Formats: sequence, C-alpha cells, structure tokens
Amino acid sequence: MFALQSFAVIYALTFLGQNVLGSEIINGQIAPDNEMLYMASVLDNSGYHICGGFLVSENLVMTAAHCDVNPRYVVLGNHHLRSADKLVIQIAEKYKHPCYRNVNSGYDIMLLKLSRPVQPSKTIQFIRLPLREMTLNENEKCQVAGWGKTNTYGGRVDDLRVVDVSVISPQVCQNAWAQKVAGYNLPPNVICAGGYSTNKGFCQGDSGGPLVCKGMAVGIVSFNKAIGENLGQCDYPDVPNVYTDISKYLNWFRRILQGGKS
Repeated sequence: MFALQSFAVIYALTFLGQNVLGSEIINGQIAPDNEMLYMASVLDNSGYHICGGFLVSENLVMTAAHCDVNPRYVVLGNHHLRSADKLVIQIAEKYKHPCYRNVNSGYDIMLLKLSRPVQPSKTIQFIRLPLREMTLNENEKCQVAGWGKTNTYGGRVDDLRVVDVSVISPQVCQNAWAQKVAGYNLPPNVICAGGYSTNKGFCQGDSGGPLVCKGMAVGIVSFNKAIGENLGQCDYPDVPNVYTDISKYLNWFRRILQGGKS
C-alpha cells in the first residue's frame, strides 16, 4: 500500500512512505499531558490517524512529504486520540517540497495550512525551529514521539508515546546503511538518530513526527528499515532511523510563511 520502492537484499527495505499506518514509538513511555503540546495527529477522510506532525505557527503544521496520502484534518490539544476533548481542524492547503519524489531522494518535508488559525493555550503550543543551518553533536540526546504500535508485531495505541534517542554521526549512519545495501547512499539533508545498536526509536508509520533536541524541532521522521514488504523492523534494527534535517529547508519554510508557493 502506497508502495514507492524497495531493495532486493537480505531484508527488503520498506520506507515509511509506503505504509502510513499510524505512529509507533518503540520502548518509550506515555507522554505527560502537559508536555509536547505542539504534537499533531494528521487524519484522512475517514478520520483515521495516518501521520504525526507538529505545530510551527498559528496556521501551519509541519510533517513529512510522504504523508501526502489524502490528509484532510489535523488534531491538536490532546495526547489521547480517543478523547472527545480535542480540536479538529480541516486542512486548507498542502505545501509539499517541490523537489520531493520519494523518501529515498530526500526533501521529505511538507507543511499543512489549517483552515483557521489557532492561538497558544494551556493545551496547544508552537514548537521552535532552528534559526539557521546547524549540525547536531554525535550522541546528543533527543526525543521522538508518536501514536501507535509499541513493537514490530504489536497493535496501535491511542496515547502519545515518547522515547529518548541519540544522534548518530552522518558517516556512521552512511556506513551502516551501505553495509546492508551495497552502494546505497543516504539522501541529502538528513539526520540519523536511534534505531541502531539499540531497541529504541520509531517504526513504520511514525511518519511526520518531530525529532526534538533541547526543546527545538530539528528533524522529521522519514524512514527506517523493514523486514518485509509491509512490516517495519522496530525492535532491534541494525541501521539508524533517518529524519529530514529541518535546518536545511529554512528558506523554503520562510517563503511559505510569507505567502509564497512551495
């Protein structure tokens, strides 16, 4: 479903863009209700959670470009998807990066314009973005959050979960992926964190959620490794999780804020 491509190796690599099945955080914990108030759930026509996202201005939610599978609504203001006490807003417009083709080519970033603005409150907050291009330190501790499965073969959950992950250097990340797929090169402008020599990270469908370091959104969940055509390997993967590096797209983001087209 939503298949883009795969690689014929020992394990088929299936990217998150192929199966947007709801966020999944592995070996994390339930996020406190008074934290991560910028988190958003992106819904399709039927009201089903397809991706995560995060509120970056009064009318813009940032997510992954591969989440463009008929997103229609955004849920804000509650970490519990089954709760009636939440704000559901229709998506008025989508701004997908013009260079995006698939997750393997990079540029996996999209903005969703809300049909009406929201103001910060006790349950809704914006999250800061980088002010300039930046490089994270190796082993820097960050967080990723989402809704859904808690292990490879588990079922979805409805409470937001969060897990700590460590930043992995670009060279270590590239080498680890190249060992699994001969000649494979990571797409440009990505960050690697978690999912390597650990049992913590994101999984199939955690798409669009933020990588948060020191209270700032620095990355967007893009792809991981899979053990089959439709199943993400989440428990003990042997390659790093990959995120879009937000700091490399600030000029594009500013053009959208100023009313320009993507």
